[in-house]
Amino acid sequence: METTHESSNQALRSAQPAKPYAFSRKVFCEGMRDGVPIALGYFAVSFSLGIAARTAGFTPLQGFVASLLNNASAGEYAAFALIASGATYLEVAIITLIANARYLLMSCALAQRFAPGTPFFHRLIIGYDVTDELFGITIARPGYLNPFYTYGAIALAAPAWASGTALGIIAGNLLPLRAVSALSVALYGMFLAIIIPPARKDKIVAALVAISFALSFACTYLPGISALSDGTRTIILTVAISCAGALLFPVKTQSEEAEQ
Repeated sequence: METTHESSNQALRSAQPAKPYAFSRKVFCEGMRDGVPIALGYFAVSFSLGIAARTAGFTPLQGFVASLLNNASAGEYAAFALIASGATYLEVAIITLIANARYLLMSCALAQRFAPGTPFFHRLIIGYDVTDELFGITIARPGYLNPFYTYGAIALAAPAWASGTALGIIAGNLLPLRAVSALSVALYGMFLAIIIPPARKDKIVAALVAISFALSFACTYLPGISALSDGTRTIILTVAISCAGALLFPVKTQSEEAEQ
């Protein structure tokens, strides 16, 4: 019996890869395959983002580097808008941190999927480009996380995002002012695409979005608050509304929903 049990354990161990984090060309190519539609979407969105970067005074090279180091549409657009309005470095850093805070939670979830013994540098590289889409395709794979799958997707997604921003700046420099203004509308379409789906599913989210619009408009005229810079007002409203929403309407966990 013991011999049979030991042989079955050995067979199970041999069936599993010794190092789930080891390089695999097959896994890397699978990541590239799944990264193709993400890269195409990133290119289209970041092209519109380049118009905002051009308004903030970025050159194509500066925009390329900025997007290569910060793959986040909302956070990057907020940073460009603040830079264009003459905000301080501290304001830009704070609002970028707030806008990208959700990636901290995604990184924690991905960290639980690494196999024991995975070198730390793999965590750092994947942490560089945790986005909604890349997180989605990575976390959906069963078993331990093979970092080379995510590397394959990043190899296409990150350059597409940075290149789109640079080309958007170039187009903004070449096109007439009216055409640039028309392309800027695409940014509002991008944000509508972000807020409308969750607002349609949840009335609380829809109400908070409407309240944020109203308060943002009101703060431009209220005494005292209107004297603050655009960046400071954005930071105050973002923190206040998100904290109020979390306290008044906490999201129920799966266990709490099951008890009801």
